[in-house]
Amino acid sequence: MNAPHLNRTLVLEGVVRTPDGAGGFSEAWIALGTLWAEVQPGSGSDVLGEERMLSAVPYRVLVRGTPVGAVSRPKAGQRFRENARLFLIQAVTERDQDGRYLTCFVREEVPK
Repeated sequence: MNAPHLNRTLVLEGVVRTPDGAGGFSEAWIALGTLWAEVQPGSGSDVLGEERMLSAVPYRVLVRGTPVGAVSRPKAGQRFRENARLFLIQAVTERDQDGRYLTCFVREEVPK
């Protein structure tokens, strides 16, 4: 297995929910750290969003492995940010049995 070419910096973000005082909550994304990554594109498709069509493109993002429970370890429900681009993390798995690298299955949704 070849080592990935970690040539892009992505900001790992997690969502924080805070009460809004009216029985609901508001969501805000906060930066959890910056990771070097290799981004591999998949094939695209169109999906129906809440109000409009979205062009959804799957990617595989490879990053260095980190211990389970570490804040810097990506997990489903978080996202990567690269400038204005957002990659929603759907699943994370270890790439090798030693856990040196993680494969993150992500989806970038682009409004049409």
